[in-house]
Amino acid sequence: MRNSFISLVFAGALGVALCVMVGIALAGPVRGERLQAELQERFAHADRDGDGRLSETEAEAGMPFVARHFAAIDSEGQGSVSLEQVKAFAREQVARRKAGQ
Repeated sequence: MRNSFISLVFAGALGVALCVMVGIALAGPVRGERLQAELQERFAHADRDGDGRLSETEAEAGMPFVARHFAAIDSEGQGSVSLEQVKAFAREQVARRKAGQ
């Protein structure tokens, strides 16, 4: 009887742990998708002329983070940045933070 009770408690605890782990794993992609959608929306709102790129002036008015790092994001010196360049820069920043730099 005692062994059955211990097995039942262990199985229950294992089930709860599994649910928590699955929940954490699922939260990552969902949160990432939400952040991607928010970034796209903010970029589109800041892109006043609708050309798919942000000038430094557009960035200053609508995306302060992009404006602060404009020169680094616009590494090719085109005078404007695309959403893909902003995403790449953000990924680099996250990777640096994870690496402790």
